[in-house]
Amino acid sequence: MNAKFNEIINGNDLVLVDFYAEWCGPCKMMSPILQEVKVNLKDSVKIIKVNVDQHQDLANHFMVRGVPTFMLFKTGKMLWRQSGVLSTKDLIQIISSHLN
Repeated sequence: MNAKFNEIINGNDLVLVDFYAEWCGPCKMMSPILQEVKVNLKDSVKIIKVNVDQHQDLANHFMVRGVPTFMLFKTGKMLWRQSGVLSTKDLIQIISSHLN
């Protein structure tokens, strides 16, 4: 996953990374919100989910201490990071503010 992850976040696309866990209630609440964000923003953002239990190396590398944690990347650079549940409106607003 690491090579693929790096390939994705180093691309020219805006990438929203969702660090989550299967056992996490707030993470489950975010699934329909992320789907709405994708419907609204279409191809202007890629959304990838990283299971912190399966990919502890990535979670450790990015110092993820709580889930859900969201990070926005473009060309390998982290533009924004926040933990916790966000509304569809807030997430769209944050992502949109980083679109060209």
